Amino acid sequence: QVQLVESGGGLVQAGGSMTLSCAASGFIFNSAAMLWHRQAPGKQREFVARISRDERPNYGDSALGRFTISRDNAKNTASLQMSRVTATDAGVYYCGAVFNGNTYWGKGTQVTVSS
Repeated sequence: QVQLVESGGGLVQAGGSMTLSCAASGFIFNSAAMLWHRQAPGKQREFVARISRDERPNYGDSALGRFTISRDNAKNTASLQMSRVTATDAGVYYCGAVFNGNTYWGKGTQVTVSS
């Protein structure tokens, strides 16, 4: 079955950097677009970044210019490099895979930002 396992979350200092990873299994990885969404406490889940099957990225407004999404088709992983992190970047980050008209999600990894 489809499995998406996020890792790399934890505590990051404001202004610092952090890289999240998503290990995928149970589907043909290079047939899927990969996503990152996040949800802050008390807020709706929001789009962060997406990378297409042919590695074209696009970003939500909050991530543009600070975050970089990438994928490694040989390792079945997707990553999100975050830089110049601010308090508003705190929340649970979810990895998603889109293929065959469906979207699958991991359980998320928590990012906490310290001032």
